[in-house]
Amino acid sequence: MTLNVTEALSDFTQRYIDQWQRETGFPPASSDLYGIPSPCIERTGDEVVYWLPQPFSVQGGLNKVETALDIRLQNSVNDFYVTQFAGDMTASLEGQSFSLIQAWSEDDFIRLQENLIGHLVTQKRLKLPPTAFIGTADSDMGLISICNMTGQVILEQFGRHERTTLSADLVTFLSALKPVTCR
Repeated sequence: MTLNVTEALSDFTQRYIDQWQRETGFPPASSDLYGIPSPCIERTGDEVVYWLPQPFSVQGGLNKVETALDIRLQNSVNDFYVTQFAGDMTASLEGQSFSLIQAWSEDDFIRLQENLIGHLVTQKRLKLPPTAFIGTADSDMGLISICNMTGQVILEQFGRHERTTLSADLVTFLSALKPVTCR
């Protein structure tokens, strides 16, 4: 069976939730998101929020980013960000650890679009091929991004030309990820 981005992200998210529940007995938890409103919140604890993904509800997807920059983003980028509201999820691939960025709420999705616009404007100014970030790497200023020209998932350093291909496409990348439980 061939997955699309929405199915691959939903599958990874479920594997992430299952691992949290197996290891802790609870849904995924975040101290960074404590006190920030979201439809994802299941319950709160001592300076921590427990969350589960919720259906995405914003109309238009990433149209504002495309309109602002007169660019057409890879469909995989839009599909990645409009699948669900969720907390960021930690994952690993071939020993590299990183965090997948997710929109936590409608307000957070607005901020995310502003950050994508800023990222793409910086790349244009530096004459770099356009990418859209989907995660952050453990390394300083490391971003997991989708190359807007090829659809490949890459590791890039913000503002630099060096890029390492991690996967031929987003579906393959998401399918290969291993969930990491942060405590």
